[in-house]
Amino acid sequence: MGGRVCREEVKEEKRRSPGREDSLSSADKIQRFSKQSGHNVLSLARRGLKDAPGELWELQELEKLNLSLNNLKALPPQLGLLSNLLVLNLWGNQLSSLPAEVGQLRRLRVLFVYRNRLTEVPEELGACTQLEVLSLANNQLSSLPASLSNLTRLRKLNLSHNLMAHLPGCIYSMKALVFLDLSCNRLENVAENIQALLELKILIMEGNQLQSLPRGLCFLIRLELLNLDFNHIRDLPEFSSPSTRWRLEAALPGAACCMVFPHDALDLSTVEPEILAFWIFPS
Repeated sequence: MGGRVCREEVKEEKRRSPGREDSLSSADKIQRFSKQSGHNVLSLARRGLKDAPGELWELQELEKLNLSLNNLKALPPQLGLLSNLLVLNLWGNQLSSLPAEVGQLRRLRVLFVYRNRLTEVPEELGACTQLEVLSLANNQLSSLPASLSNLTRLRKLNLSHNLMAHLPGCIYSMKALVFLDLSCNRLENVAENIQALLELKILIMEGNQLQSLPRGLCFLIRLELLNLDFNHIRDLPEFSSPSTRWRLEAALPGAACCMVFPHDALDLSTVEPEILAFWIFPS
C-alpha cells in the first residue's frame, strides 16, 4: 500500500511540473552532462541561447563544452572558471569578442570560434599554451596579438575569410603548424619568415591579392599541398631544390595555381585524415 501511495505522489509531481525537464536554466538538467570517452562533456548546441546559463560556470569538471549555433553575443568572465576544459566549441554565434579570462583555460587544446563577429582576439589567449587546434575563420579580424607567438604547440590554424592584409608576425613562431589556412583574406605578400614553419603539410592562400611568392617557400620540404587559387601571381621564385620536386600545375595570371609535392599527381592519401578533414570542412 505504501509503495502505491509513493508512486501516486511521483505521478502527481510530474503532472504539476510538466516542463521541468525542458528547462535549460535548470541546474539539475545542466548537471546531467554525459561522459564520452572518459571526458566530461556538455552540448548546448542549437538551443537558441542568447546568454549562457548561469549554472554552467559551476561545472568546473567539464572537459568538453559545445555552445555552437546559438545566438550568444558575449561570454562572461566566469568562463575562466572552467579550468579543466580541453575542447571549447563556440562556432556559429554572434560573438564580437572573447573575454580576457579565456587565458585562464590553461589545459585547452581545441578552440573553435569560427563564424562569429570577432574584430579582435584577446592577448590573454596566448596563455593557452596547450592549444593544438584553433579556428578563427569567418570573422572580421585584421590582425592577431603578438602574444599568440606563445602557441608553440599549435598544429592547425584556420584564419580564412577574415580581413588580413598582412600575415600576423606571431604565426612565424608557431613552428609546430602542419595546417595553415589563410584563404579569402586580403594578403598582398608573405614574408620570407614563412620558411620557419618547417612542419607545414598544407598551406592554403587562395582568394587573396598575392602577386609574388617568397623564396622561403622552397624550404618547406614537408609541404604536400600549396593552394594559391585566385590570386594575381606574376612572379615565381626559383624552386630549384631537387629534394622538394615541386610541380607547378598552372601559373598563368588570373588562373588557378596549385603546387603539389613531392608527388607526381595530386594524391591526398598520404595526408593525415584529421588534417584533411580540417581542411575540407573547416567551417
